[in-house]
Amino acid sequence: MFDTLSDRLSGIFGKLRGKGRLTDADIDATAREIRLALLEADVALPVVKSFIARIKERARGSEVSQALNPAQQVIKIVHEELVAVLGGEQRRLRFAKQPPTVIMLAGLQGSGKTTLAGKLSSWLKAQGHQPLLVAADLQRPNAVGQLQVLGGRAGVEVFAPEPGNGVGDPVAVAKASLEHARRTARDIVIVDTAGRLGIDAEMMAQAAAIRDAVDPDEVIFVIDAMVGQDAVRTAEAFRDGVGITGVVLSKLDGDARGGAALSVRQVTGEPILFASTGEKLSDFDVFHPDRMASRILGMGDVLTLIEQAEQAFDADQKEKMTAKLMGGEQFTLEDFLDQLIAVRRMGPIANVLAMMPGMGQMKDQLAEVDDKHFDKVTAIIRSMTPGERTNPKIINGSRRARIANGSGVTVMDVNQLLNRFAEAQKMMKQMGGMMGLPGGGRRKATKSPKNKRKGTKGGRGGGARPRTGGQLPAGFPGGMPQLPPGLDPNALGGGGGLPPGFKLPKIDFNKLNKRKDED
Repeated sequence: MFDTLSDRLSGIFGKLRGKGRLTDADIDATAREIRLALLEADVALPVVKSFIARIKERARGSEVSQALNPAQQVIKIVHEELVAVLGGEQRRLRFAKQPPTVIMLAGLQGSGKTTLAGKLSSWLKAQGHQPLLVAADLQRPNAVGQLQVLGGRAGVEVFAPEPGNGVGDPVAVAKASLEHARRTARDIVIVDTAGRLGIDAEMMAQAAAIRDAVDPDEVIFVIDAMVGQDAVRTAEAFRDGVGITGVVLSKLDGDARGGAALSVRQVTGEPILFASTGEKLSDFDVFHPDRMASRILGMGDVLTLIEQAEQAFDADQKEKMTAKLMGGEQFTLEDFLDQLIAVRRMGPIANVLAMMPGMGQMKDQLAEVDDKHFDKVTAIIRSMTPGERTNPKIINGSRRARIANGSGVTVMDVNQLLNRFAEAQKMMKQMGGMMGLPGGGRRKATKSPKNKRKGTKGGRGGGARPRTGGQLPAGFPGGMPQLPPGLDPNALGGGGGLPPGFKLPKIDFNKLNKRKDED
C-alpha cells in the first residue's frame, strides 16, 4: 500500500546523502518534496502541515547542524515524526477487571468488520482467551452465516439466536450474549454490528443502543484503508456519535495510496490497535507505529520478521536441529525440507524478504521471486525415498529419472537441486566450525597449503566456500530468480536496532539466511 510513498521518500533521502552540510535551502527543498509526497499519498492536509512544520523546526536545530552525518539525522527526524503521527507507542487492548471483556466492532458496510471479528477471535484464542463471537449484524444478507463460517475456522463459538437477513433485534441479541458468555465461561465477547453504505441516523442510533446495552470495554472502529480521506471523516463521525476507543486498519494489502492510515490517528485522536492485510485468519497483527514507519521509509521490519520466524519454527524442530549440529551430524534433505516448509508458513517469500532492511529498493527483483519454485523443490524431495533423503550420494542416473518423473520435473532440475544441496552441506559444516561445533570445517580450512592454492584471489582458500551470487538458499532448482546483492542476514543477529537482550531463534532461521550470503 505504501510503495509509492516509500519510493518518493527514498528518492528524496537519496539526494540528501551526498551532502556534507545542509543549508536552509536544502531543508526547505526537502520539506517541500516530503509535503508533496504525503499529499499525493492522500494524507489529510492538517496532518501534513503539522508534520512538515515539526520536521523543519527540528532540521534547523542543533541536532542536525552539529551532526557528523546531517542527512542521516534528517532521516532519523522524519522517522521519529512519522512514528508520532502513527500513534507513538503501541496500545494494547483494555480488558475488564471482571470478565467478560466486551469488544464492540463498528464501521461502514464493506469495511471488513465481520472478517475482522473472525481474525480477532482467532488471535485472542491463540493468546489463551476463550472468546465468543456475537452475530448482531442482522441487516446485511448472510452476515450471520459468514460469521458462523469464520467462527468455525477459528474454532470459536458464535452466538447467533436470530437468523438475520433483516429478522431479529440486534440490541436484544447483544444483551443476551453477555449472559450466555457468563454461563459458558467465555472471557471475551466480540460483538459484530451492522453497517451502512454511508453515515445515517438509523445506523448511529442502533450502534449507540448496542453500546448502551453491553457497556463495551472497547469500541473499535474498522476502517477500510483503501477508501482514503472519506474513511477518516467516517471515523470522526463514529467517534462523535458512538464514542470509539480504537481503530483497526483493514485491507492494508491493497494498492491504494494509504493516506487514511497515516491520518486516522492524528485526526481522530484514537490509537490504531490492529492491522489486517488479507482474507486469511492469520493475516492479522498488532499495529506497531515504529515498525510501520520503518516499512514506509524502506528500513524493513526486522522485529516482525523475527516474530514470524519464531512462530514458524516450532520448539521441537529447533531443538532437533541444534542437537544434530551439536552432535556433528550431517544436514540432510529431510532437514532441508522441514525448514523449507517452515519458511513457507511465514507467508509469500517476497513478503518475508521485503521485511529485511534495504529490500525496499529492490522491489522489481522481489516481484520476480515465484513461490512455485519452492513447491517444485518440495515435490522433488518428497519423490525421494527416506534413504535417498538421508544420503543423496546413492542417487544414481536411474534414481534421478524416477524422481524427476515422480515430481513432474526434468532430470536437470533434480541434478541442480542435488548439486546445490551438496554445496549447502559443505557450508553447514563450515558454519559448525565457526560456531565451535564438532564436525565443523576448522581442520579442513588449515589442512594443508595445497588447499590454499585452490582458493580464489584475495586469500579465499581453505574451505573455499561456494559463492552463491545472491541466490536463494542452496538447493533451489535452476532458473530461480536472483536475490538482490547486498542482502545481509547478519543484520538480523545483533545489529539492526534490536532491543538489548532480544535473541533470534537459535539456529533454524539464521541458518536458512546464512546459506544465502555466508560468503
